[in-house]
Amino acid sequence: MAHRFTPRRALGGTGFLATALGAGDLADRSVPKERCVETLRRALDAGLNVVDTAPMYEDGYSEEIVGEALRGRRAGVFLVDKIDHLDRPVAPQLTESLRRLGLGSVDLLVLHSCSEPEAWRRAKAPGGAMAELAEEVARGRARFRGISSHHPDVLADALASGQCDVVMFPVGPYCHPRYVDEILPAAKARGVGTICFKTFGAGKLVGDTEGYGRPLAQRPRGKVSSGGDDAPAPTLPRLSVEECLRYTLTLDPDVALLGLSFPNEQDAAFAAAEAFRPMSGGELAATRGRAAEAIRGKGEVWWDPNDGS
Repeated sequence: MAHRFTPRRALGGTGFLATALGAGDLADRSVPKERCVETLRRALDAGLNVVDTAPMYEDGYSEEIVGEALRGRRAGVFLVDKIDHLDRPVAPQLTESLRRLGLGSVDLLVLHSCSEPEAWRRAKAPGGAMAELAEEVARGRARFRGISSHHPDVLADALASGQCDVVMFPVGPYCHPRYVDEILPAAKARGVGTICFKTFGAGKLVGDTEGYGRPLAQRPRGKVSSGGDDAPAPTLPRLSVEECLRYTLTLDPDVALLGLSFPNEQDAAFAAAEAFRPMSGGELAATRGRAAEAIRGKGEVWWDPNDGS
């Protein structure tokens, strides 16, 4: 497969030149591990050089897949891993992650889903989890530190604290406007890298799901036929992969992190990235409007703050 995704862009002040797309969690225990490994390697063969994982993704299965996929080809790949339990010591959690990965270090170590202001207050305090991340950087088991978050207030304070090299947060057609209007420019102004997720709204924008392939708890039925049988449920409003990715790339985070779990998903995303042209302001607004229709009735939008901010 020919290498794509050039030119690359600086990932904040890390010195790493990243591809516009990154490969996120692709673990699925219903799929043989070797096939998952091959899928990730396929993305690497296409030129992607940012890979994200976490212990909680299929209970460590994702880390095992990533570690195997990177065996013999670790150089030139920016590897992101996470600390899932913010109330537990960092070092033992990272030790277990590195064991599953079969590696001695990761590039970026982040606090996973640090989305409650109180959790962030504890993490940033002297001796808190961010200080523990700094210790891991000093030990050489990570090169950079940061957080992933679903709350603009937390992200704004994290940027102001100067404790993050990279922040991870939602950017896509259905995301709270503060992520784009406030957090993205603030990160760029401070030289902090941005790795953004939820381009497809956890799949809700491109399919009939409550997120990540889960079936809808309730969905509309078709009209009753003359024979009394229900017609197939109608397809709900949705956006295309190209529309969603074009939207996110127009907003220009350093990296748009996608699932890319199957070859057909990769091909659709790669084609959309290669055909990219920025949206106008009117196109962005129209896409947001269609996204609001596409996500209606598909369950909780957990990546937006629920406190009225």
